[in-house]
Amino acid sequence: MAHLYRVIRFPKGSDPRYLVWHHLWLSLGLTALGVLLGWLTLPLAAAADSELSSQALMDYYLQQPMLLWLNLLAPVLLIWLLYFLIGRCWAAYLLTALPVLGIALANFYKMQLRGDPLLASDLKLVNEAGGIVGGYTLEITPLIQNTLLWAGLGLLLALILLPRGVRRLSVRLMGFFSAAALLAAALWGSYFSSHLYQQTTPGEELINPWSDSEVYVSHGVLYPFLYTVQTLLPSQPQGYDAQVAQTILESYEEEDIPADQKVNVVGIMLEAFCDLTDFSALGEVEAVQNVYAPWHWLEEHSVSGNLLTNIFAGGTVDTEWCFLTGYSSYDDFTQPTDSYVWYFDRQGYNTRGSHPGYGWFYNRQNINQYLGFQEYWFSENHYEELVDPVGAQWNSDYLLVDEIVNDLQTQLEEDKGPVFSFSVSYQNHGPYEWTYTANEAYLDPEETGLPEESCHVFNNYLHGVSMTISALTGMVHDLEEMEEPVVVVLFGDHKPWGGNGNSAYEGIGADFSMTSLESFYEYYSTPYLIWANSAAKEVLNNDFEGDGGDFSPCFLMQELFDQCGWTGPSYLQFTREVRQATPLVHQQGLYLTTDGQLTDTLEEEQEELVNDLFYVQYYRQHKIDPTGQS
Repeated sequence: MAHLYRVIRFPKGSDPRYLVWHHLWLSLGLTALGVLLGWLTLPLAAAADSELSSQALMDYYLQQPMLLWLNLLAPVLLIWLLYFLIGRCWAAYLLTALPVLGIALANFYKMQLRGDPLLASDLKLVNEAGGIVGGYTLEITPLIQNTLLWAGLGLLLALILLPRGVRRLSVRLMGFFSAAALLAAALWGSYFSSHLYQQTTPGEELINPWSDSEVYVSHGVLYPFLYTVQTLLPSQPQGYDAQVAQTILESYEEEDIPADQKVNVVGIMLEAFCDLTDFSALGEVEAVQNVYAPWHWLEEHSVSGNLLTNIFAGGTVDTEWCFLTGYSSYDDFTQPTDSYVWYFDRQGYNTRGSHPGYGWFYNRQNINQYLGFQEYWFSENHYEELVDPVGAQWNSDYLLVDEIVNDLQTQLEEDKGPVFSFSVSYQNHGPYEWTYTANEAYLDPEETGLPEESCHVFNNYLHGVSMTISALTGMVHDLEEMEEPVVVVLFGDHKPWGGNGNSAYEGIGADFSMTSLESFYEYYSTPYLIWANSAAKEVLNNDFEGDGGDFSPCFLMQELFDQCGWTGPSYLQFTREVRQATPLVHQQGLYLTTDGQLTDTLEEEQEELVNDLFYVQYYRQHKIDPTGQS
């Protein structure tokens, strides 16, 4: 025991021959603790997607040495880096465990609650995380308990069995910079390699290769999370040439909206709004049909179709910003960025809007200014006197549409028109109670044969949607009575939350496999419509009825301009050509062919046009100052 004590602690006065064994013990112990933390993340990754077999995923991890290596390497390098920085093993272990297990647990719960994995870009929303998670129940499963138990045991072992170790500052500095260099080399050499990521992706016998979530968890959690870190870095599209992008954009001349056609535009993005009658199990239920009957009537008297969004059950600003900018993808908005809002501003429109939630959420208070809004109401500067921000997620749409109409009338009475108004609703934000039905019972388990959870979730969702549709039809009635021309754009941002692991959707037989166009629609589609009052129909000489087609949110503003008969800004003119080639430009790399087939490959001419879109939108976001100050 005395020999072992000298090896572990190497007290003062020990024989120098023990020093080699002491360093070996320290090296093995600290490395083992890093491996332990990396290993603990793998069962959490394998169990994150309820649609996949956790055992099959664990087997795959163990059969892929490179995959295993990349999930274990990061915590080992991090624990050594922190050890050399701090000089104490237990502290290095604890400070490594917090981010490593934090990432694994956050991914586990995000997958369970929302169906999408944790990305590095989610770290930018850390301030919003509390508000997002607040309404959900985080179940402490036996797997979570075991993970925390083993992690705690590791900390105990570090406290008892591992010494303070290296004390010389020069040695620690050399070790720190060596570990940092190795970590940086690993990131740029292995973790950011798209070739390696594709090489370690399993085949269709284990996952659906079109599902980003399934591809993610098939790589574990630490490795795919670090792979997404590169999205935080400024990255030009492959093959990008600023001169080419500029030439393409300048080949289209921006055209003004004719003075006699400057109708008022009111847009509302509806939180988690979808048409549940699109699901056969619910579309056959009379009570559900009755909820959507006024919406269907409105669709019949509008131009309508489906948005093919990039998101599911969350990430609402993606649909919002794609609509406002026309971008299929974008980098962070940190400065004034050219958008369709700025175009309306250049055309003399009063650009404004509102959202009965906090302005700091998704940083809308700043980003809306960057996108060209002259005034925007949030809870802090308007709505908190009218509705509690928490209660707004349950009942605020009547208030919202009243404020939109009243504000529009005020601006026009004060001769501050025409108006471009865009608002984002908050009502119907998930989650929805899944253990009981709080209000109307549209779905009865005994009558429908559906699981109780599915009935409760969708009953509570439908209660809010019923009020939303009532508020919207009331707004349309009020706008129809106005003498001023008004065009309205309504659309859903994403499908609603449907239980942990999408269990409520599973109960109604929804197909989220992504193996067909139908399953893609069930996961990603939301409705949109473009309605005009009689005054606008007369001014624009269009009845605003019919099929508008299905497309990505980045093409919705273009459809509005087409219905209004406006040529529009240069960028919008260019995107008309892209939409003709493929109406879907999905962030998963999916497209729709001209004959309506879902694909991840395009013909050469179409592919060149889509690449041009990537170049032009990158150039437009980063090189054009819409304020005209440069």
